[in-house]
Amino acid sequence: MSTVINLVVALHIIGIAALLGGFFAQMKAMSAGEGRMTPGMLHGALTMLVTGMILVGLNEADGAEVNHVKIGLKLAVLVVVLGLVYVKRDEERVPAGMLGAVGALTTLNIFLATVWV
Repeated sequence: MSTVINLVVALHIIGIAALLGGFFAQMKAMSAGEGRMTPGMLHGALTMLVTGMILVGLNEADGAEVNHVKIGLKLAVLVVVLGLVYVKRDEERVPAGMLGAVGALTTLNIFLATVWV
């Protein structure tokens, strides 16, 4: 079971990398007012959502104790990110503040996952 959990964690990290990497790739365009939400950002956020839900189920099935408050907060942050990315996915230009919010909330999610024990 631990091998399966570790594989899903790896996919979860790939999703985070796609979302945050998409944000970083748009930073120069964002400063010029021409940033946009890329398809990779949407796919990364969806990957995070699906693999995160699978991880909770696998960990509970394995008998591990899951901090539901932490998971709920991470889910709420991810839903906001996913909503921002999904709503603006087809626009050629997105306000810099919206892209900045996606980057900041994704970073917050990373810190919640790693710092909150």
